[in-house]
Amino acid sequence: MESGGRPSLGQFILLGTSSVVTAVLYSVYRQKAQVAQELKGAKRIHLGEDLKNILSEAPGKCVPYAVIEGAVRSVKETLNSQFVENCKGVIQRLTLQEHKMVWNRTTHLWNDCSKIIHQRTNTVPFNLVPHEDGVAVAVRVLKPLDSHDLGLETVYEKFHPSVQSFTDVIGHYISGERPKGIQETEEMLKVGATLTGVGELVLDSSSVRLQPPKQGMRYYLSSQDFDGLLQRQEASVRLWKVLTLVFGFASCAALCFILRKHYLQRQERQRLRQMEKEFQEHEARLLSGAKPEDRESLKSACVVCLSSFKSCVFLECGHVCSCTECYRALPEPKRCPVCRQEIARVIPLYNS
Repeated sequence: MESGGRPSLGQFILLGTSSVVTAVLYSVYRQKAQVAQELKGAKRIHLGEDLKNILSEAPGKCVPYAVIEGAVRSVKETLNSQFVENCKGVIQRLTLQEHKMVWNRTTHLWNDCSKIIHQRTNTVPFNLVPHEDGVAVAVRVLKPLDSHDLGLETVYEKFHPSVQSFTDVIGHYISGERPKGIQETEEMLKVGATLTGVGELVLDSSSVRLQPPKQGMRYYLSSQDFDGLLQRQEASVRLWKVLTLVFGFASCAALCFILRKHYLQRQERQRLRQMEKEFQEHEARLLSGAKPEDRESLKSACVVCLSSFKSCVFLECGHVCSCTECYRALPEPKRCPVCRQEIARVIPLYNS
């Protein structure tokens, strides 16, 4: 706290930063909790012969948020892996990622850095079908790339290290960037893989579609089962809740610390005002009861001991209120007994 009793700039920054971080974490926590709650309320529908009957009895032949599990099967053609033989799928993602070391001028350390320099995703229409044979029902999956959890499997991954000459190494040290190499990755959603879809299930004439839901709810196409997907979302909610509570507690602790310091400073000021008032009353009583020749000496008496004469000037406040012995007895840091301002220097006072 400053001498005036106001919170310092550092305390304001600490309280403001912790409050802003708490607000951001709470917003993320509420969003995660809402997503988990919506996912928990999704209707689980079995992919079987009675699927069309269930949808035909639903309002508008639609289930706004449904969970359905099945095996991936292409509608017509399939995608072949560029690197793995006899690997077929319906979604293929090819990625080139650059890895390099970057010099941090603040910490004076080399940090790992990576960025995607090229990515291409190929898709073909596909359905979700039951695992059991002989069940003639299929769900067409629309806009799979809009899903939040696309269950792609990495089928190929290779790192190509960069070849550098001596002059290249010198140039990279000067520029502050040292390339490590290129990582090539191929991910696929294989034919026959088990997929859990969470979205809007619609019956359109004789076909069933799974598409992104309305009202801002999330669309999922996950390789996990529904219970595993729900548990992962709930674990994320718990993590953000703990972070929110930790930073919220830090904000409350900072606020309580500032209020306590302010309260103690206010109590100290009230105590000093009370002491000053009592001293003035005591001095007035002494002056009223003293002889005329003694009143001038009482006015020049030290406000601390009331026995010696005032013999020093306190700077920067300019008060003349203490003798040299009482000034030396003041605790560190030395403050003026009248205004409590810190004493920068002392000038001796000589009475002629």
